[in-house]
Amino acid sequence: MRKTAILLVEDDSGIGNMLVSLLTQNGYAVSRADSGTEAILLIEKNAYDLVLLDLMLPGMNGKEVLVRIRRSSGVPVIAVSEEDDTSTKVQVLKSGADDYVTKPFHPDELLARMEALLRRNNARPMGRVFRFKDITLNPSTFEVKVGETPVGLTKREYLILELLMSNPNKVFTKNHIFESVWNESFLGEDNAVNVHISNIRQKLAKINSSQPYIQTVWGIGFKMHS
Repeated sequence: MRKTAILLVEDDSGIGNMLVSLLTQNGYAVSRADSGTEAILLIEKNAYDLVLLDLMLPGMNGKEVLVRIRRSSGVPVIAVSEEDDTSTKVQVLKSGADDYVTKPFHPDELLARMEALLRRNNARPMGRVFRFKDITLNPSTFEVKVGETPVGLTKREYLILELLMSNPNKVFTKNHIFESVWNESFLGEDNAVNVHISNIRQKLAKINSSQPYIQTVWGIGFKMHS
């Protein structure tokens, strides 16, 4: 059985060695990157189930690494930092992190957060590759392509497109999309779904402007354009 693959991005040797030992003892396969540049290279070459990303890295910092990851991958990311202010946490989560852990942390808490995130992620259909017109979406690698050209989507853009492509003939209401992707109750006035749909359309159109991909069903929601 394949072990769950974790990429640990941490430049502090003491913390890094402790985490490698902790994760290995708990059955994970761990790869280690000491810098943001190394992390990006590893992510481009390998498939990981989760990334533990320290924000205070030399050179390319963790926030920049997160933005680079989200241009091409939906891999779950837990940000780890000594910064405990709310504004930093909000900024990092909005940039695409799935969770935020503050140093110093208890090993059991980190493991519990990892397990919860992996459970949520594994509940999604990882074995099936979705295809619609010339779009290919691969949940196993979090890759989206139009033809042979990769599409850089944010995490939520990716999840919305995956939801629509999972049943291209179905009309998904804004309520359904919001609660599926944001994991929050829909309040009825949030414009977030419209904005994200618009961003997806623009990114797809940059590669192929001749194809309408997402259809607005007025008064109801959205579906893939037949």
